[in-house]
Amino acid sequence: MAEATENAAPTPTPPAPATSSPPPKSGIPPRYDLDAKWDACLDLSIRRVAYSSLAGAFAGLLLFRSPTTRWASVALGAGVGIGAAYTECSYLFNGAPPKWSPKVWNVPSAYSEVTALSFSVNPG
Repeated sequence: MAEATENAAPTPTPPAPATSSPPPKSGIPPRYDLDAKWDACLDLSIRRVAYSSLAGAFAGLLLFRSPTTRWASVALGAGVGIGAAYTECSYLFNGAPPKWSPKVWNVPSAYSEVTALSFSVNPG
């Protein structure tokens, strides 16, 4: 009997369960990944236009009685959505928005000019 167990085929071991690994990344830095930027821009544009058109339609139902003015409020809402989406997409493709506000500590105030004049007129 000892010979029968030695000559028997070894029992196969069950394969290890396959772990679902994420797909390999393309190696493109997020700054240059245009596919991701276009996807984000299209998603953002569709949502902004749809939500602002719905807001315009709701405001038109509440505020106006004429169908023409109701459609005009829907068009205004869609235009606001398109403009907001365009602005966000331009920031997404071109980088951060410019800083329009000047630094507060570099802007001279009227109080500092008045005190400077009063000290120059009255030296003592």
